[in-house]
Amino acid sequence: MRSLLDIWVLTPVRRLGRIPLSVIGEMGRMGLFLIQSLFYTFVPPLKFFRVLKQIQFIGFGSLLVILLTGAFTGMVLGFQGYHTLSRVGSTALLGPMVALSLLRELGPVMTALMVTGRAGSAVTAELGIMRITEQIDELEILGLSPYRYLVVPNLLAALVSVPLLTAIFNVVGIYGGYLVGGRLLGVNAGTYFGAMSDYMGMKDVLIGLYKSFCFGGIFAWVCCYKGFYAGFGAEGVSRATTQAVVLSSVLILVCDYLLTSVLF
Repeated sequence: MRSLLDIWVLTPVRRLGRIPLSVIGEMGRMGLFLIQSLFYTFVPPLKFFRVLKQIQFIGFGSLLVILLTGAFTGMVLGFQGYHTLSRVGSTALLGPMVALSLLRELGPVMTALMVTGRAGSAVTAELGIMRITEQIDELEILGLSPYRYLVVPNLLAALVSVPLLTAIFNVVGIYGGYLVGGRLLGVNAGTYFGAMSDYMGMKDVLIGLYKSFCFGGIFAWVCCYKGFYAGFGAEGVSRATTQAVVLSSVLILVCDYLLTSVLF
């Protein structure tokens, strides 16, 4: 018969201890998954056409979402920035404010979050379905690496697509800010675009590029991992998809803070 000490003290402590052990174990598995994925990235032959297919799916397929999001983000920045700067008589700085906000922060972060919501969830669901239908196991039985066929193309496609989509987001956002600040609120076009060269440099562009590159790797890594090890059944796939999108979004925001602290 179990003692009261075991029931009221030891059992709750054991249950509480399982939480950090589970988190640490999951972090270890994700780290090993990333190492294996990077290893097979440099092991020939590269599935070039598979990579192109995923670039088309992740990059071109997300283009409309990025155009709409970038345009309205820039318009909001232009509207809010104009009324904020007008209080101190600095509306001439509207262009640099919109451009710096997009290049350094909003462009990489918003692009990564949008791509994660659209393409990341689909990648997780696809790999999850392959896992529960034992297609991944069949590849292993045939002596083929599922990392090379399934994970590496998604990882490379994300590393290529997210920076390009971020650049498109930034350009569309800057013109969206001008559409509101210049056409609607009366800021001169020469002032809006000309002041950017005085307050912006290559460092600002590179910071956004570094961030978008890291964010693309994060979303591909997490989404492929969650789909690769999805639980069985429809419930397992849906849970893996939800966890992938949430965890990717959180890690993107955490990584954004860390990179901002280092790069500024």
